[in-house]
Amino acid sequence: MLRKNRKDVMDRESRDSMEEIHLRILRVTDDLRMIQRELNCAAMQAPTDPELMEALADAPEIETIQVLKSTLDQMRHFLWFYVQVVTSDSEMGEKFRQTLRHEAPVQVPEMEQKFQSATDAIMLRYLADSKHRKPN
Repeated sequence: MLRKNRKDVMDRESRDSMEEIHLRILRVTDDLRMIQRELNCAAMQAPTDPELMEALADAPEIETIQVLKSTLDQMRHFLWFYVQVVTSDSEMGEKFRQTLRHEAPVQVPEMEQKFQSATDAIMLRYLADSKHRKPN
């Protein structure tokens, strides 16, 4: 009984956490769209405004844009792998889904623990590397 109550609390916390992530994704998506619009307007005005062109080409401006681009590239790669793992029928996908549900992983015989696809191996490597990587 205690275990069931604990699982219910964990499920509720997981749902709350996912809801917070969902809301944050919506906010970030909206922010990115606004940034894109503003940069687009600046790029359209720059050819007729030499001062704006110079300001946009300034080192700090370019560096900030490059950091944003790098971070978005990393996120795009991660999201691609995330979708592959979460939606695939592979063993790695199932283990990942179990982790998200806070269930104990199923013990698998040693021979079956080999990755079923290159995507699984890449995802594990990416997740391991990302723990120590700074978001540029």
